Amino acid sequence: MWLQRTIELRARPRGFHLIDAEILAALPELKLLNTGLLHLWLQHTSASLSINENADPLVRDDLEAILRHLVPDSTPFFKHTYEGPDDMTAHVKSSLLGVQLSIPVSNGQLTMGTWQGVYLGEHRQQAGSRRLLATLQGE
Repeated sequence: MWLQRTIELRARPRGFHLIDAEILAALPELKLLNTGLLHLWLQHTSASLSINENADPLVRDDLEAILRHLVPDSTPFFKHTYEGPDDMTAHVKSSLLGVQLSIPVSNGQLTMGTWQGVYLGEHRQQAGSRRLLATLQGE
């Protein structure tokens, strides 16, 4: 089976947000696969995708804190600031973390570790909804 679907993610504030439930709700066909692969592609340049700890919300806070420390808003030497002080910083963070993930599927489920979840990293203060292109393949 091959399936491709766009998932509209609701707007969120800046930070890291678990989106597993939205992905699974949008892909009921995943349960039909014994073996496969889910590829996720975020169609934006100021947000990111990653897999990390899904149990302790402090992990999300710490990820946001380190990225703000490494790439602070209003960095004085950035030139691309047309949309505000978090414009270029959001692009840098997106490039550092990336916009795509591939997750194995086994027995109708995403095959992640016990404490792993899919994060949307929202790097803008006032972002809108985000589009996630999901490609599911397998048998």
